Amino acid sequence: MRRTVATTTITATAAVLLAGCGTAPGRGGGPAAIAPVASANAPCPVSRNEPGAGQAPPTTIDGTPANTPEGTRLSQAIGEQGRGAFADVYSTQVTDSPPGRVALCVTDLARGRLLVLAAHRADPGADPARADLYLARFTHKDLVAAAGRIVRLRDALPVYAAYPSGDANGVYVLTSAEGVASAEFKSRLERAAGEGISVTLTEGAPTSATTPSPR
Repeated sequence: MRRTVATTTITATAAVLLAGCGTAPGRGGGPAAIAPVASANAPCPVSRNEPGAGQAPPTTIDGTPANTPEGTRLSQAIGEQGRGAFADVYSTQVTDSPPGRVALCVTDLARGRLLVLAAHRADPGADPARADLYLARFTHKDLVAAAGRIVRLRDALPVYAAYPSGDANGVYVLTSAEGVASAEFKSRLERAAGEGISVTLTEGAPTSATTPSPR
């Protein structure tokens, strides 16, 4: 029997929904079809860890705020693939966005789907049907490299730290109040970051300038 893959268009939530990629209910544990659901305008969601996000984990375990077990398991499996064989397209991910799901931002949706399937193969208990794909402009590697170029200016400029933004569109820079207020300072950092990579300035205390590991 030939199996038909249904594709449905939506205008909200995920850029691409991987529907039914895991075990199909009631079919004896056989693999289900991938049904991509496209939405051209859905932005990559912002991580709860982003400055100012102010969001708490979506559930509690024994009264303690926590991520959902199913979201956490899939997120861990996706992260391993994103930092490994799929680093060329992996941008960022948000666990429990919405609860029980993982928002995965990639620069190529086709390879993003392969990333999710690879995560499922590596951990069959990670349900790929809970992944939502979003199209990002930059890979995590690109943004880490941009943050590194900015940090190298610390001897001449008040750069305290730099790291990729949670929405995968640019770099956050920790600097002084004077740095935040200076358009020239921001322009210089944007030139160092590279074409199209946005720079967001945040005031903070001087520390050893840091940038995250590529991994």
